[in-house]
Amino acid sequence: MPILQNAKKALRSSRKKTVFNSRVKSILKTMIDKIKKEPSEGNLSSAFSSIDKAVKRKLMHKNKAGRMKSQLSKLISTDGESKPKVEKKVAVKKAAVKKVAVKKAVAKAPKKATKKIVKKTKASTGKK
Repeated sequence: MPILQNAKKALRSSRKKTVFNSRVKSILKTMIDKIKKEPSEGNLSSAFSSIDKAVKRKLMHKNKAGRMKSQLSKLISTDGESKPKVEKKVAVKKAAVKKVAVKKAVAKAPKKATKKIVKKTKASTGKK
């Protein structure tokens, strides 16, 4: 137990803050679970509101809040229906295929163009 008067007061205020913060955290977790089970626009807005309140109370970093909002909004498509998770994996694979195609196109570039680029970089760095 604290002995000094200011330590006693700090303990009292800390207990009050703990009760309030635990209530905010509980609501936040409930809203996140609710939107994961039943994705809808109404649930999304209430989850965003609770996330913003947690950031305001400094219970969560603003970057983490942004990441959570992004992840939750991905659960809801523009027409209000939930997206199947299979589509996300397919989209990632398509992006990887496009990168490979770009690399091949760069490899087939004419040699004269690459020689000019090398000369320019050597001239700018002062190397011969």
